[in-house]
Amino acid sequence: MTVKLSPADERIFRQILAEVCRQSRILQSVHYIQHGSTSVFRHSVAVAYVSFWIVRSLRLAVEARTLIRGALLHDYFLYDWHEKDDSHKWHGFYHAGKALRNAMEDFELNEVEQDMIRRHMFPLNPVPPRHVESWVLCIADKICSGGETAEGIVKRIWQQE
Repeated sequence: MTVKLSPADERIFRQILAEVCRQSRILQSVHYIQHGSTSVFRHSVAVAYVSFWIVRSLRLAVEARTLIRGALLHDYFLYDWHEKDDSHKWHGFYHAGKALRNAMEDFELNEVEQDMIRRHMFPLNPVPPRHVESWVLCIADKICSGGETAEGIVKRIWQQE
């Protein structure tokens, strides 16, 4: 299955991505690894792209700008969670709150964007999402994370042979 947006949706996606990059510190996340060898930035862009593709494929009635911004900012925690540091010990449980605080410093977020960022780790964080966009983000994040982790495992196996 190919995840490919239409040319019109691709333009919308790139315009919102450029806007978020200009108005925030998100480009700092190219320096932090998320899963395998994938940077947090690349992961966030992939999750936003897959989220947009899902809603377009299912013809879900959502506001594109809200969906894409929320997805781009879902991991906006701006630190290397792989560092041996006690503050990163429970990263999986707490990074959504840190990402939301950082995003609110740089943007005026609507209720849906806030819910997307706050709830994207469901079910690890036990409070479920309240909006369709948040559920789509949860699914897209799991899809991308799984692929990135598997890619990292395969690369390590190949390096050992």
